[in-house]
Amino acid sequence: MENLFNHLEQVVLRMDSRFCTEDGHLLKNNVIEAALKLAPSLLHYLLADEKLKKQFFSEVDGLLVFDKVRFQRFVMNKQFLPDSYTVFKNKVGLTNENGEFLSESREVVLSWPYKDCMLEGGQTKEDAKRQEIFWNETLAPDEINRLTEPKALCNFRLYDSKGEHETTVLRPDDNLIIKGNNLLALYSLRQRFRNRVKLIYIDPPYYFNKIKPSDTFSYNSNFHLSTWLVFMKDRLRVAYDLLAPNGVILCHIKEDAIHWLKVLMEEIFHVDNFVETFIWRNTDNPDSLSNKSRSSVEYIICFEKRKDASIAYKGKETENGDAPLLNAGNSEHELVFPVGCIKFNIPDGVYRAGKPDRVELLNDINVVNGVNANEVHLKGEFKWSQKMLDEELSIGTYFIVKTDKFSIRFQRPQGTTMAPEKYIEDQYLSKAIGVGTNEDASTHLKNMGINFTNSKPESIVAFFVRAMTEEREIVMDFFVGSGTTAAVAHKMNRQYIAVDQMDYIETETIKRMSKVINGEQGGISKSVGWKPQTPELTDGDKYTHNSFVYCELAQANQQLVDEIMEATQSAQLQKIWSVLQEKGFLSYKVTPKMINEHAEEFADLSLDDQKRFLIECLDKNMLYIPFADMDDSAFTLSENDKLLTRQFYARR
Repeated sequence: MENLFNHLEQVVLRMDSRFCTEDGHLLKNNVIEAALKLAPSLLHYLLADEKLKKQFFSEVDGLLVFDKVRFQRFVMNKQFLPDSYTVFKNKVGLTNENGEFLSESREVVLSWPYKDCMLEGGQTKEDAKRQEIFWNETLAPDEINRLTEPKALCNFRLYDSKGEHETTVLRPDDNLIIKGNNLLALYSLRQRFRNRVKLIYIDPPYYFNKIKPSDTFSYNSNFHLSTWLVFMKDRLRVAYDLLAPNGVILCHIKEDAIHWLKVLMEEIFHVDNFVETFIWRNTDNPDSLSNKSRSSVEYIICFEKRKDASIAYKGKETENGDAPLLNAGNSEHELVFPVGCIKFNIPDGVYRAGKPDRVELLNDINVVNGVNANEVHLKGEFKWSQKMLDEELSIGTYFIVKTDKFSIRFQRPQGTTMAPEKYIEDQYLSKAIGVGTNEDASTHLKNMGINFTNSKPESIVAFFVRAMTEEREIVMDFFVGSGTTAAVAHKMNRQYIAVDQMDYIETETIKRMSKVINGEQGGISKSVGWKPQTPELTDGDKYTHNSFVYCELAQANQQLVDEIMEATQSAQLQKIWSVLQEKGFLSYKVTPKMINEHAEEFADLSLDDQKRFLIECLDKNMLYIPFADMDDSAFTLSENDKLLTRQFYARR
């Protein structure tokens, strides 16, 4: 087989300039594309060589048939045109028998952005043109044993308006900001918060089919589609477990992948639980993405864990103007209206049961002196349940039918302090209804001295937090970025859980949240009446909820990952390799002796490939310290960290 690889490379493909670069490097993708298209030039070369003709053609009724599937698999084999990294990796035994990881549904994608070259706030135009180095590792099912076990936590700090404090108490309702790989953090959170989170609001790295630096999150967003889908699937599956039975998840996405994401979410959250795709006008200055259009919108896909059509979302607060009771999209149900609660602007008389327009009259209606003289039974896509209707009647709300089409509306009495409407009237979100843009967010962050790009404005998050949650319910964001979701939840008195793996969580996110605690007045502060509050000590060690607790997943191999990524010279990586052999938890596929025998070839790899190789050598199941093993002498957790970790998992 190896001779055939060489034969195809040396004898055939170098005959056509389309299949190789000017310096003689073969273009594997061009070869495969030509084969799939049955390009005559490629077939000519293959047929002209007896060895290759015998291998890839079959005779059928006197005709030669090209087996393009076999040819594609042959060319895709890692031993054909391998790069130096693949050759080295194969020699030291870090690949499976096919030279690649398995593509199975139970794979898990872990991601490592290179911290020294990620796009950050304040970048120059030249910086924006850089292609970030960002790669992912896909773990096959047989490589995963302890990856998703609950992890130990460390570096606990309490923040309130008096500053940063050490803490020895972790309360069940504390606000949490957690640093660590969000997939593994979610599995740890599931141990404590399963079926408890009312709203998950995420703005993940977006899949793009080409480099678009102006759109990238501080994670590089340019995933391959298949990797991105696995990356999202892993996290959304745990998110489903965390949601309360009446919980809601919202996910921002752009046009590149909205269709892929919706199908993926339908699989996880089920088609029947889809609520809406909201459209947000996210900019006043859209980039020109093509010669034909300028994109200025983003999409927010919404699913409920268990869709309840009788409960709609709260919209804008109005005082006394009449509003429609019908809400297109709800499932139909019946409402019973008692005598005298409906005012008619149509002639008195008897209106027969039937379907005049958007409602169904289930019984005859007798209108006398402009009101209903008998009980009225209507069926339609009502935004209120019978319970809600009865509550409204108790405060004097009455109903209006203006025409014989029976499009029923409601109005509360003058002077009544009204609850917000249980209805979002428009899926298109813009400044017209008080929802800002990315430019608003940038100005807000700049005024706070926060160095972060492409943050969402507080107003878009607040719109949904107000609509879908009540005070002290739990809001979660596991791509928290600059902390917009946490800031909004804090100002609106919701409990929150925020997660991110990037270093800016310790600088920009914490900095922002500290300003929020001290009464920062940007964003939604004035509209919700947010004011600085002073914590009051009660029972010796309990603070008011104007505080949050920061902690981290306790690192094991993840610390070595960080050291590897931060290295700038090969000599540093050689020293790290020595440490790995002594202290690191190495993958079961690693044979240090074999790697050391090929030390010269390792030294010939590029610095980035050396980093990638060393990270692949680590056992990913031990990136962080398992909760069950935190007392092991191999780890150096403090006694206070152990105490608070046990409190986190409610084991004291």
